[in-house]
Amino acid sequence: MNTIKQITMPQNNFKTAESAFETWFDFITLHGQDFADTKAVFNVSFTVFDVTQLDIKTPWRKWSRNYAEAEWAWYLSGNRSAAEIAKRAPMWRKMMIPGTEEVNSNYGYFWLLNDQLKKVIDQLRQQPDSRRAVLVHWDPQDIDRYQYDTPCNLVLNFVIIDNKLCLTVFARSIDLVKGFCNDQFIFGKLMAMVAQLLEIEVGSMHWFITNLHVYTRDLNLHNG
Repeated sequence: MNTIKQITMPQNNFKTAESAFETWFDFITLHGQDFADTKAVFNVSFTVFDVTQLDIKTPWRKWSRNYAEAEWAWYLSGNRSAAEIAKRAPMWRKMMIPGTEEVNSNYGYFWLLNDQLKKVIDQLRQQPDSRRAVLVHWDPQDIDRYQYDTPCNLVLNFVIIDNKLCLTVFARSIDLVKGFCNDQFIFGKLMAMVAQLLEIEVGSMHWFITNLHVYTRDLNLHNG
């Protein structure tokens, strides 16, 4: 039976996503709990204040902005076929629904579903103090497909505070090394796009994560 260790979490405010990434990697390496081939911490909450600095420049991470931009373009297409993006990141092939080249984790598919993103923008334009500007990355009709690929970031909640667009991300599970580094880039780009359409500045990005983890295979990257 899995139990949650009582540990003191690190700081929960960061200037950049890069500093959040580095802090959480070190913390999980030292204090993470063994969980399904990972070291993990549970029910994590933190804020990144400057979402204009989206690049992860930590040398050993070898993060690629070119790939992140390609993933962003793929999300904007809303196309669930991962055939092209898998040429750049083979991990997508492992997530394809058997018999297809589709995955469930193209977040842009959900942005277009029932015009969710358009309705978020319209909602905030009409009512800047709205608490209902929500995007959902989950479709109950697809539950049987989720055994192959389950969206990690389930809800994006936009809110305007002090005339700045802020975002709260609710995630069920995030791989810190490969997932968070690209996800924060995608959602930062999304914030910038929405803020531009609303003619306001971007604010902070807050994260609630049920399971934040580093895969065992990645634990030695820092020393590699």
